[in-house]
Amino acid sequence: MQKNSIVGFPRIGEKRELKFALEKFWAKGCEFDEVEKTANELKIRHWEYQKNAGIELISSNDFSYYDGMLDTIMILGCVPQRFATIQNKTEQYFAMARGYKDGVAMAMTKWFNTNYHYIVPELHKNQSFRLDSTKIISEYKQAKEIGLKTKINLIGAVTFLGLSTTDGSDKFLHFAKVVDIYSELLSEISSLDDEVIVQFDEPYFAKEPTSAELGLLKSCYDKLANISPNIKIIVTTYFEHSNEATKILVNTPIWAIGLDFVAGEKNLQSLDLIAKSDKILFAGVVNGRNIWKNDLQKSLKLLQVISQKIDKKRVVISSSCSLLHSPFTLKYEEKLDSELKNGLSFAVEKLDEVAILSKLFFEDKLNTKEEEFVVNNKKAIDSKKSSSKIHNLAVKSRVQNISSWARELEVSKRLEIQRETLKYPDLATTTIGSFPQTNDLRNVRKEYKQGTISQEDYEAYIKSYIDDCITKQESIGLDVLVHGEPERNDMVEYFGELLNGFAFSSNGWVQSYGARCVKPPILYGDVSLDAPMTTKWITYAQSITDKIVKGMLTGPVTIINWSFVRDDIPKSEVSYQIALCLADEIDNLQKNGIKIIQVDEAAFKEGYPLRAENIGEYENWAVKSFKLSVSSAYPQTQIHTHMCYSEFGDIIHTIEAMDADVITIETAKSGNRLLQIFKSSGYSKEIGPGVYDIHSPRIPSVEEIETQIKLLLEVLPKEQLWINPDCGLKTRKWEEVTPALANMVEAVKKFR
Repeated sequence: MQKNSIVGFPRIGEKRELKFALEKFWAKGCEFDEVEKTANELKIRHWEYQKNAGIELISSNDFSYYDGMLDTIMILGCVPQRFATIQNKTEQYFAMARGYKDGVAMAMTKWFNTNYHYIVPELHKNQSFRLDSTKIISEYKQAKEIGLKTKINLIGAVTFLGLSTTDGSDKFLHFAKVVDIYSELLSEISSLDDEVIVQFDEPYFAKEPTSAELGLLKSCYDKLANISPNIKIIVTTYFEHSNEATKILVNTPIWAIGLDFVAGEKNLQSLDLIAKSDKILFAGVVNGRNIWKNDLQKSLKLLQVISQKIDKKRVVISSSCSLLHSPFTLKYEEKLDSELKNGLSFAVEKLDEVAILSKLFFEDKLNTKEEEFVVNNKKAIDSKKSSSKIHNLAVKSRVQNISSWARELEVSKRLEIQRETLKYPDLATTTIGSFPQTNDLRNVRKEYKQGTISQEDYEAYIKSYIDDCITKQESIGLDVLVHGEPERNDMVEYFGELLNGFAFSSNGWVQSYGARCVKPPILYGDVSLDAPMTTKWITYAQSITDKIVKGMLTGPVTIINWSFVRDDIPKSEVSYQIALCLADEIDNLQKNGIKIIQVDEAAFKEGYPLRAENIGEYENWAVKSFKLSVSSAYPQTQIHTHMCYSEFGDIIHTIEAMDADVITIETAKSGNRLLQIFKSSGYSKEIGPGVYDIHSPRIPSVEEIETQIKLLLEVLPKEQLWINPDCGLKTRKWEEVTPALANMVEAVKKFR
C-alpha cells in the first residue's frame, strides 16, 4: 500500500502558463489546440514533480481549465438551459464561466473559507443529468502512458448539491440522480485498471451537517462503494473537523477516510472510531493552505499520537487539503530575504515535506540529503522563535498596553455633528474608491518600480491622473469624491509594502478562479508603521477641489484574510498590530484636513469559521480590530466602511457592533431584500447600498437606477441613505464608468 499522498496539486503552472494560454485563446490569439497542448505539458510536468519528490499516490482529474465544480457540472451533464444550445463543448464550458452573448455567466463564490472561487451549479426542479466521462478517462490514460497509476479526484455528490443554487426546490431533490451518474461513472472507470482508487472530496461535512445530510452521506457511499470490487473509494474532508461524517463513513464499505488534522484538530476525537473499523486513514498533517515550513518534529509527534490508536499499516500521510491554495514553488524567489525564504514552503516544497515525513514515520532511515533536509527544517523552525526580523518588542508592548479600543462619542451624536459640519445632502452620492486602472497607469507604476522612470516623472503622472479623476467627478456632480487610487496596485499589497512585517514574493501566485491569479502578501513579523501611507496623495486631491475627498484605507481583517499570515502567534494579535498602524494613519489624515475616511473590510465575511462554535471568537477580535483602527477618529471625522457580498442577515448585529458611521454594501442584484434586514434589526447608522453592478461592462440607465432608489426608499428614509455603485471601479473602463455615474447622479436628482 502507498505510504503518502496529496489531496490535489496546483494547475495554473509554475509560471502561470495556463493563465497566459487561456487569455491568448479568449483574445482569439490562438486555437484551443494550443491551450490543450499547454495543459497536457503542465499535467505531465506536475505529475513528474510529485513522482520525483517521492509522492506515491498522485491525483488525476485535479487539473482544470477553469474550475473543478464547473468540470463536475460538465461530467454530470447538468448545464443550465441558457447554455444548452451551444453545441461546441469548449465554447459551452467557457460560456458558463464567462458569459455568452445574452447568456449571463454562472455565479461564483468562495470555496468555503478560502480565497479560491468556484462556479456555483444552478439546478431546477426538472433538472436532467447525463454522464460525460471523457475528461476523467483521458487524464487517467495520459498518466498511465508515463507509468503512473493515479487516484481519480471527484467532488462528492453531497458537496456538489450542497453548494448548488436551485429555483426554490430542495437542494438535494436530485440526490438519487447524481448518485446514479456517479455509479455509472465508477462502472466505466472500473475497466481502466485492475485496481482504481477514487477520491471523493466532501468538504461540505466540515461545516455543520444536518442529520438529513449525514443520512445522504451513508446512502451515497453504501451504494458507490459496492459498484465494483476493484474500485477503492477515499472520502476526504478538509478545512475543519468532520467527526459527524466520520461516524457515518466508518459504517460504509469505503476503503479510506481522509481527514485534515491541521485545521481540524478535533478530528483526533474520531481515531477510536476509525481504529475499530477496517478503514485506511489519510492523515492530513502538512498544511496545504499556508506557506510556512512544516514543523517536521511537531507533525511527527502528531503522527505518533495517531499511530497509538491506528496501526501504521493503515495510515497514509497526506497534505491537509489540496495544494491548489499554495503558490507553486520557491525556485524563482531570488529577491526574498534569505532568512525569510528559508522559513517558507510552497506547493513543490510541501511535496518534499510529505515524502520526508513518511520516511521518518514509517522507516526512520534517511539518506544524507534527507537528513540535511530535517536538520535545516529544525533550524528554520527554531530561528522563527528568536528572529529580530520577526519579533519587535516595542510593537508587542504597544498591543499589550492598548488603553482605548473605541471612539469617544456614540454614533447618533457623531452623525449629528457630522451632518452639521460636513453639510452633505440626503442621498449623498459617492463611489467606493478606485477608478479605472488603465494600461498606461499600470505601465507607469511598473516602470517606476523597475527604476526605468524617475520619481519626478512618476509623481507627475499620478498627479495628472488625480487631476483628471477629480475633474471628471466634479463634472458628473458627485457629492463626495475620491482620489481614484492610481498609486495602488492592490488594496492589500499597497499597504503591505508600506508596513514593516510584510514581504512580497516574485512568483507566489495562487489561482483565484479561471485565469485570475493573486499574489498575497507574506505577513511574517510584527507590524509597525514608519511614515504616513496615504496622506500625500489624498491631501493633494483635496487641495484641488472644494468638495470633500474621502481618505481610503484597507481594514485589518481584510489585510489578514487576503495575506499569508504568520502562524506563530494568534491572528487576533496580528490584527491588533495592523489596527494600531491604521489608527495612526487616520489621525494623520484628519490632522491634514481629511474629513471622511473609508476603512474597507471587503473580506470581513470571508474569514468566518466554518463551524458556529468558532464564530464568536472570530467576531470578537475582528470587531475589536476594526474599532481599534478607527479609535483615533474625531467625532466630526466620518468613518465609512465597505463590505463585499450581500448575505449579511446572520451578521447584522456584528456589523452594527463595528460602529462605522456609514457602511456601503453590494446590493444591486438583491433589490431591497438586504435592506429589509438592516431595517428589521433597527440599524441606526447610514448606509450606501450599491445601486448598480460594477462587475458587468453594461451601463445602467437613469430609469434602472431610479427603480433601485425607489426600492431603497421603500425600506429606509432618505436621510439614512447614500447612493453609490456596488464596489470599486478599477476593473472597468472610463467609457463605462463616466456615463454610469452620470446616470446615477441624474437619477438621484429626481428624488431630491
